Amino acid sequence: MSAGMGGTVGAPGRDGAGSGPPSPVALSRKLSIPDVIAVARGASPVSELEGDARERVEASRDTVVEALARPGARIYGITTGYGALADARIAAPDAARLSWNLILKCATGTGPPLPEDWVRAMLLVRANSLALGASGVRPVIIDTLVRMLNRGVTPVVPGKGSLGASGDLAPLAHMAAVATRSSAADPAGDPGEESAAFSGEAWFEGRRMDGASAMAAAGISRPGLEAKEGLALTNGTTMMVAGAALQLHDARRLLLHAELAAALSFEGLLARSAALNPALHEANNQPGQIGTAARLRSILSGSALLDADAERVQDAYSLRCTPQVIGPVHDMVAFLWGRVEASLNAVSDNPLVFPAKERDPGAVVSGGNFHGAGPALWLDALGIALTDVASLSDRRVFRMLTPELSAGLPAMLVESPGLHGGLMSVQYTGAALVSDNKTLSHPDSVDSIPTSANQEDHVSMGANAARHTREILDNTRTVLAIELLGAAQAVYLRPGGRDRLGAGTRAVYETVRECVPPVIEDRSLAADVARLEAAIDDGRLERAAADALGDLWPRAPL
Repeated sequence: MSAGMGGTVGAPGRDGAGSGPPSPVALSRKLSIPDVIAVARGASPVSELEGDARERVEASRDTVVEALARPGARIYGITTGYGALADARIAAPDAARLSWNLILKCATGTGPPLPEDWVRAMLLVRANSLALGASGVRPVIIDTLVRMLNRGVTPVVPGKGSLGASGDLAPLAHMAAVATRSSAADPAGDPGEESAAFSGEAWFEGRRMDGASAMAAAGISRPGLEAKEGLALTNGTTMMVAGAALQLHDARRLLLHAELAAALSFEGLLARSAALNPALHEANNQPGQIGTAARLRSILSGSALLDADAERVQDAYSLRCTPQVIGPVHDMVAFLWGRVEASLNAVSDNPLVFPAKERDPGAVVSGGNFHGAGPALWLDALGIALTDVASLSDRRVFRMLTPELSAGLPAMLVESPGLHGGLMSVQYTGAALVSDNKTLSHPDSVDSIPTSANQEDHVSMGANAARHTREILDNTRTVLAIELLGAAQAVYLRPGGRDRLGAGTRAVYETVRECVPPVIEDRSLAADVARLEAAIDDGRLERAAADALGDLWPRAPL
């Protein structure tokens, strides 16, 4: 249930954006994941470049201009070709044309467009990276990206085509084609004068159109590119890092909902409380595990369904080991959060431009910060971890549907099994998504296909990892919605089930019931699952539990 292209920015969604007046987000060395969420999905404006930040950018640009003026200057991507063509000399007067040619040659993406929130995150992350003053662009380039965010111009960016190594070239080129133009055309910079030239496509006020028209409608001029600027706009890990920021935010919240669903399943299956004993988890010395167990105890406090099966000694792993499975994912998200926030405030293009300082002369340094090995590994790890969370959830649903495993619940969680199939088929859907996750979570970071005449002989495939992890997140959300549906049905079928629930699970159960009624006889459950996915996205379930428990509700360890 990701935001679609042309969707309404600022509408309440999985981040709860839309409540209260938005605060401006400043381009700085302290951009955070919540900042990205506020801009990408909310209505938060972005402040234009000013003060020291503007001076840093201008100093970096001056270094490019000075280097270009040196007779015989040989600077990668400024007076040379790109990649395997790095030995080709480019005359200084052609450096601006070289910038625009890079946009044209790299705008080769394919596949369905990235969601609007992802592209808006890319605009913000790229603007922030350029604002750090080591990319050699003019301030107007950054100002243009900021104005696109503030006025709602969202480039149409095909989702496939990046190797995640020489930067996310194809996606960023489609973005840059909307934001900029060739300096050879329309010297006046009038946004209405270039509709005949290539400008990509963009969404503006709900309509998809060519980029030049969208920019003109928003009243934003498209600056002509000068030396180095095409490379600075396309050469970086922006698609991967922007996607990772959104996905970590969603994963963090999804894990809390995985705990809510698990708690309700604990009661539906009359689980043993011993597996949540705090001493047990402290003995294992894993903070995420300790936190998950604490939240489950809190949610389940006061339950009369736990331990109701007096003959049972212990539960199956899908119940007993829930803290040991979900907890380490919390730990992983906490680690990745720090790595991704560091990357939000990094310069990842090539070459980098360092202005002169005191006796230290300025330098243009060619290297490999654009390589997405880090984001690829982080995204792969997140996808693998979420796949395990979904798999565990599906196993609990399967137990509830199976009389031999469910402690007395009717087959398929329906009172008249046979005539009615109950939740049989919706579990098929969950199982299919879990299997899909297993395929999607094959690590992209272990693959590499050499390109550019073997100059780019090891690539990260991190952009593929970013797309696949987003799919895994969406699949996992659906699997958890199915578990909530099944667990609420199991509680409904237990004699006096609702009145025997714990303090937190009762609030969760009532919220589920506001979304979907019990299954009495067969009906299509697709709409029920979709409504519960929406309840996960907008945070209703978590808020209900937190309100019911007050200070007894322990937060996630981030």
